[in-house]
Parts: sequence; structure tokens; C-alpha cells
Amino acid sequence: MCRGPELRTSRLRLRRWTAADRAPFAAINADPEVTRYLLGPIGADASDAIIERIEAGFEKNGFGFWAVDYVGVAPLIGMVGISYPGFTAHFTPCVEIGWRLARRYWRQGLASEAARAALAFGFNELGLSEIVAFTAALNEPSQGLMRHLGMRRDPKDDFAMPMVPEGHPLRPHRLFRLANPSIHEDG
Repeated sequence: MCRGPELRTSRLRLRRWTAADRAPFAAINADPEVTRYLLGPIGADASDAIIERIEAGFEKNGFGFWAVDYVGVAPLIGMVGISYPGFTAHFTPCVEIGWRLARRYWRQGLASEAARAALAFGFNELGLSEIVAFTAALNEPSQGLMRHLGMRRDPKDDFAMPMVPEGHPLRPHRLFRLANPSIHEDG
């Protein structure tokens, strides 16, 4: 397995996944609060399949959703990273940023800290011109983080998530965009 990039912040280490991450990640994915805007909790097999898809993405693309360790506090508190979305929409192909942290690590600035490292990698190392983020219209906490990261929403970009059944309250999604600051200048 290719080791791939590892990112560090003042409190966090973003790294590739290991077998030891499977059980704690399954626990995160089994939490109804964590998965509230993701169609609900999933079992260990489905959680393991996410890790396998992420690792396959790292092998193919050289980036993905990193496993996040809170250095000196806790191993594997969740995942944060960038990836190609697994569906087609009016804004794809693109690279998205996303996050999922264990509930006990919410509201400590950790998702923001890790997301900024992932954005910097995407812009500075990969030279991406733009990174997007999307979430259910009901998910105000994630939208707040997107705004905090400097991402902008145009309501014309909102869409119906094709991976959510029609009529489901989580189907309406909001899209946020962030241009690479070294390429795009806000006139």
C-alpha cells in the first residue's frame, strides 16, 4: 500500500487508514447524531466498505478522506479530506471536501482545523482551482462550517442528491464553493 500524504496541524494528524481504525470508525458511523444528515446509522460492514472505497481513492488519485488522530488525546476521532464525489450532478466532475467526527469532538474547532489542512493540500499541492462542499439543506452545522471556511453558496447551485430517495427530507442539498486563492483574486 502506498503511504500517500500525511498532514499535520497543531493538534491533529491526518493519515491513511489502518485495520485498527475499523472498529472506532464503525462506532462513529453507528451514532445516530453523527449520521443524522447521512440517512442514519450504518453497520460495521458498510463502515468498512467506506474505508475500502477511501483507500482505493488514495491509491488511484493520491488523496482522499484522511483518518484523523487527535495527537496526544485520541486515535481516530473521525475523517476529513477531499475526494471526487461518487455521483453525477450539474457541478461534477469536481473535488469535494467533507468531514465526519465523533460527537465528543464536536464544537472544539477540530473539523475546521483539519478542513483547512485538507484545503491547503488541495490548493497548494494539487493545484486545484476550486473545491466544493455539499450537504443536506437541513444540515445547518455543516453549512456553518462551510461558511466559516470561506466557502460561498449560490442558491442556483442547490440540487437534489441523487443518492437520497425522492421525497426524503435529506434529498435537497446545498452546494458551497471555494476558489483557490492563489489562482483567483476577489477583484
